[in-house]
Amino acid sequence: MLSAAHHSTAQQVDVVIIGAGIAGLSAARHLTSSGVKVSVLEAAPRVGGRMATDEVDGFRLDRGGQLLTTSYPELLRTPGLDGVGLRKFSPGVLVHSDGRNYRTGAVGSARSALTVARALASAPRPPLGGAVDQARLGAALGRLAATPTRRLLARPERTALEALSARGLPARTVNAFVRPLLSALLCDPGLGTSSRCADLALHAFARGRMFVMAGGAAALPELLARTLPEGTVQTDVCVTDASISGVTTKEHGEIGCRALVLATGARAAAELLPGLRVPDFHPRTVVHHTAPEPPMNEPALLLDADGGGPVAYTAVMSAVDPSRAPAGRTLISSTLLGTPPPADGLDRSVRAHLAKLYGTPTDDWELLAVHHDPEAVPAMPPPHDPRRPVRLLSGLYVCGDHRDTSTVQGALFSGRRAAHAILRDLGVRPEYETVSLPAVA
Repeated sequence: MLSAAHHSTAQQVDVVIIGAGIAGLSAARHLTSSGVKVSVLEAAPRVGGRMATDEVDGFRLDRGGQLLTTSYPELLRTPGLDGVGLRKFSPGVLVHSDGRNYRTGAVGSARSALTVARALASAPRPPLGGAVDQARLGAALGRLAATPTRRLLARPERTALEALSARGLPARTVNAFVRPLLSALLCDPGLGTSSRCADLALHAFARGRMFVMAGGAAALPELLARTLPEGTVQTDVCVTDASISGVTTKEHGEIGCRALVLATGARAAAELLPGLRVPDFHPRTVVHHTAPEPPMNEPALLLDADGGGPVAYTAVMSAVDPSRAPAGRTLISSTLLGTPPPADGLDRSVRAHLAKLYGTPTDDWELLAVHHDPEAVPAMPPPHDPRRPVRLLSGLYVCGDHRDTSTVQGALFSGRRAAHAILRDLGVRPEYETVSLPAVA
């Protein structure tokens, strides 16, 4: 719980940020680029929060299964991203439907309604229907891609599942492609998410390409941390007391400040600020295997539309990003949404499902790691405010995906909103910078 103001401090900065996830790092970058002195304090031994990557026997294993798109506006503002490398899924998305895998064309690389329609019209008939149905889907995605965000946020709000029935698309197209895609993008198999947030997710998908960070998800927060002045981020720091005028730590004593930012997860933020709403969460489990031979050579994302097992989507991650596996080794990463199977039977049920999805035996696959996060993604049921206040009062701010949309884009943007609120209160004019992503064909 936040305490009364401190009276003496050994160190002094303008802003203390508690939490070095991507929201806190985003806030720090915008503040330091405007000349504000910042200290980011992180209790864990590394930055990134839920965007963590473990190294196991030469494999780089993500703890979360975040799907990123190159159209996220905040990624366009991340300096140096092109130097880290984007590893895109190609040809994009495969769909497992009626016991077979189908290409959906370059759906995720849409640049216009015409481009999407042409891509889909060249796809095999199942599971998207005939050429007319595919063109209708392409046109719908194209319209979403061309619709400004403010108009999407002004649409009538209901659940994503309810909204799908009003899109004028055939049920087969919805069930075999749109629904499993949205479930993966939102981490919400029941699609109880706000239809506005679902539209934002499809908008981002239709405008960009899906990708992962080269070297693992942790590469993004590590990149953000490297953009900050040396000494800004301190890890392995335990904050024992905090107020808007300073914090007390076990390791460094007191640090005085003019403003305090809580950039932790929703539950940790509520523990520091009683009364702050804690949302429900969508759980997610990521399972990593290695196999003697890759079950598929394409660097594609494979969605399950049949619902015949626990896996929502999977990829031969060593084909997408070779740096995630030792030379000559194969890494298959699979994501489960909702409550996973019991631990004692999880690997068996996942491998049985993957055998169907990839069409190959999995008996000799080796389990590398299982990561389950019961609070992976804050839920966004309607009505959902994607611009929840980040300024609680002058000197006290909060940011994170629980203040915006429950995406990497939402976390980054909430950090920028918090930084700009602080700059206004401090009377400092913000610096703006935009860095283009590398071209993605």
